[in-house]
Amino acid sequence: MKTPSLRVLSVIPPMTQLNTPYPSTAYLTGFLRSRGVDAVQVDLALALVLQVFTPAGLQAVQGRALALPETRRSASVHAFLDQFERYRTTIGPVIAFLQGRDSTLAHRIAARELLPEGPRFDALSVYVDAALGEEDGDPLAWAFGALGVQDKARHLATLYLNDLADVLRDAVDERFAFVRYAESLASSQPSFDPMAAALAAPPTLIDELLHTLTLATLARQRPDVVLLSVPFPGALYAALRIAQTIKAQNPHIAIVLGGGFVNTELRELAEPRLFDFVDYVTLDAGERPLLALLEYLGRQRSRQRLVRTFTREGEGADAAVRYINFVEPDIPFEDVGTPTWDGLPLDRYLSLLDMLNPMHRLWSDGRWNKLTVAHGCYWKKCSFCDVGLDYIGRYETASAATLADRIEAIVGETGQTGFHFVDEAAPPKALKALAQELLRRQLPISWWGNIRFEKTFTPDLCQLLADSGCIAMSGGLEVASDRLLALMKKGVSVEQVARVTKGFSDAGILVHAYLMYGFPTQTVQDTVDALEYVRQLFENGCIQSGFFHRFACTVHSPVGQDPAAYGIELLPQPPATFARNDVGFFDPTGVDHDALGVGLRKAIYNYMHGIGLDEDVRAWFSHLPGKVPKASVGRHRIAKALARPG
Repeated sequence: MKTPSLRVLSVIPPMTQLNTPYPSTAYLTGFLRSRGVDAVQVDLALALVLQVFTPAGLQAVQGRALALPETRRSASVHAFLDQFERYRTTIGPVIAFLQGRDSTLAHRIAARELLPEGPRFDALSVYVDAALGEEDGDPLAWAFGALGVQDKARHLATLYLNDLADVLRDAVDERFAFVRYAESLASSQPSFDPMAAALAAPPTLIDELLHTLTLATLARQRPDVVLLSVPFPGALYAALRIAQTIKAQNPHIAIVLGGGFVNTELRELAEPRLFDFVDYVTLDAGERPLLALLEYLGRQRSRQRLVRTFTREGEGADAAVRYINFVEPDIPFEDVGTPTWDGLPLDRYLSLLDMLNPMHRLWSDGRWNKLTVAHGCYWKKCSFCDVGLDYIGRYETASAATLADRIEAIVGETGQTGFHFVDEAAPPKALKALAQELLRRQLPISWWGNIRFEKTFTPDLCQLLADSGCIAMSGGLEVASDRLLALMKKGVSVEQVARVTKGFSDAGILVHAYLMYGFPTQTVQDTVDALEYVRQLFENGCIQSGFFHRFACTVHSPVGQDPAAYGIELLPQPPATFARNDVGFFDPTGVDHDALGVGLRKAIYNYMHGIGLDEDVRAWFSHLPGKVPKASVGRHRIAKALARPG
């Protein structure tokens, strides 16, 4: 059947990330073009930030800040108003510097004489000059030395932008953030009421700027269909503001909502009011539903043959949401085509340096071509994961030759050789084949990705991956407790993770560990022991970075589906017509995981900066009432495990 002649615009809404485009629109645009569709894309998240952070944008922010009563001005707002002229004159040069267009400015920024400094710069006071051991030395010398001027300047410029983001939150829009923007309106929100109220409220300055940008985009692109890709709850509010503007300007444009947030949280959607803003909501991999929808809009397919699509039927009190799923096979991963970044301003993204850790910086620093080695997860057993959903449960691979062809095409298009493989867990067999193909073709790329720390990653394979351009790996260690790892069905042990991560580190590959606390039946002793294991992994050079996040029970995970098997009881949930994902639960252990989390986050932050590795881990929990148990793990267990043959 001939592809309908409709112009399709894919939109990245605020807020996703600022250093590189979120890849969903690149995949969809590349796929649609491969099927003959007139497809284009735009990143309104980046466009919004670049509109705010201009002299004119800051002038408008100043007006809102001055309108606040003195008693309601935060420290960030006071600092901004007191130093406004310096902010106004430096914002343009700072943005150009972070975009890589004015590298010589680094010298003035690094000298700390150019930029105004607000409360975010207070964090620098905790550092001392490690070389001189003096409080009045350069507090960042330990991180950047004598010649790391560019990186030091980028870190300072990032603090400067974070100060301004705080001003926007405190004076302009209380929901504003570079990430998690208005997240509470969407995340696991059973009712649409809070979102509806926010969308009906008078627009903030941020809303007004986004409205103007949306109108300009419509005038420039003249689409028939707009795809709003919402990967996170923090992108939904702005996506619906964009949709609101489109509907008011041209109600005949078909608006489609999809993405990771939708696929996870809107699977039981029954809220007709959402369709005041969008016309269709599609689930899971977007290629097949979009082809069916475009054929329907082009009068080549009946409405009853839409695929995985929510629509509204009826009006007023009779309106109801209908889910239509005419079953057709998904597009094989081998055939989804090559993502394209055509139309996105790759020279305008901002390389930020939030944290002084060489591994952690990769998420915000640099313009990475994001690519997927496989669809889904080859393991799909972890009890905390949404293993039944398509993005995890449908596992498909592409050949190494196909992946290398895509890499070559992307490098040819973008001129950039950095790749971030964004798999749930890249399969070792596929990575080995890809590494061999990259070496055979002599493709000089740099790449990093996410894996399971399984024993298949031998030292020899780690070295092969490094030879092919691998610079970093992240993976889930989660609880660092063999008992809980078994309960999670991770399929790994702590000692195995130690050997695998050491193999990567010895090959010169940086390693980041995702860590979890608050898993069902996890005791205080389990938590202390887990932190001791993590301390030893840092101490022995197995990992260089990590992050502790609080366990959340989701309705689609094995824990949420069978809580009794994990020793917990789910709390009653309110009726949900909108978003549904996280669910509260009762754990009979009664542990105050929130209090423990404070110590865990403080410990991991210090470990990433090489601080406190020789201290007893109980020191991080000194804020807790009562006695914290001593770690039951031998202080040198990881070192002994590494000394034994694997």
